[in-house]
Amino acid sequence: MSEAKAGYNEGIVSIIVNTALFVSKLWVGMTTGSIALTADAWHTFSDSLSSIIVVIAVKLSAKKADKEHPFGYGRWEQIAALFIAFFLGIIAFEFIKTAIVEFHKQEIVQFGVAAIAITIVSIAAKEALAQYAFYLGRKTDSAIVKADGWHHRSDALSSIIVLIGVLFAKQFWWIDSALGVIVALLIFHAAYSIIKEAITELLGEEPNQDLVDRIIDAIKTVYGGDLNVHHFHIHNYVVHKELTFHIRLDRTMSIGDGHAIASGIERIIEERFGIIATIHVEPLKQ
Repeated sequence: MSEAKAGYNEGIVSIIVNTALFVSKLWVGMTTGSIALTADAWHTFSDSLSSIIVVIAVKLSAKKADKEHPFGYGRWEQIAALFIAFFLGIIAFEFIKTAIVEFHKQEIVQFGVAAIAITIVSIAAKEALAQYAFYLGRKTDSAIVKADGWHHRSDALSSIIVLIGVLFAKQFWWIDSALGVIVALLIFHAAYSIIKEAITELLGEEPNQDLVDRIIDAIKTVYGGDLNVHHFHIHNYVVHKELTFHIRLDRTMSIGDGHAIASGIERIIEERFGIIATIHVEPLKQ
């Protein structure tokens, strides 16, 4: 399955499920006057909005490279993930403010069977969506699908906390406000995780050692010996990756022979790893 198809499928399923959960939880939250349930409902609604962003971003990132963008549009995924995180942060901040106001009122929230039922259904549905997104994210290595998965997971966790509050609301008048703050903090954490991963990929990172070792082994199987491979850098454009590194060759070797070796290594890396490589040739030190 391609990244574009995985992102589109995950986004559509998420929009349908989250919209249904949002309407149900918001109705129960407004009926009971619970800030925690209402916060949880809007957290779910934010999932619907983020999934719409996922679908749009996947469509944009699937566009082929052109003259203006020779490396393609793949990084729209990380940009969209940042939008999701920003939206989550706004929601979390608003609910912390609301929870503090409700705490000062010192009012006990009356829950019923409907609140318990919809919260349990929400936990199961959101964790199922999270697992689905993580599965597609692992298969396609899509940053935005993984981000949406964490969004689902944070919603499932917040619903668990809300369920605890529903069950113990009669014993502790302050529990609804307290849980509203906890849910907001969970949303903040989800936003932080998404931002960290997206920015790391946008700024660039060193290739992991396992990839480096496998590339070196692949080179040795064809050319043998030690070409003194070093100085690896990888550039992740989502739809494709570019790798640059250096090799050292005998200084008496002709330019033509050195070029042939470098081009051969580049073909090996593209065929075996799906990565476009550019190699800088240096003279072997005497």
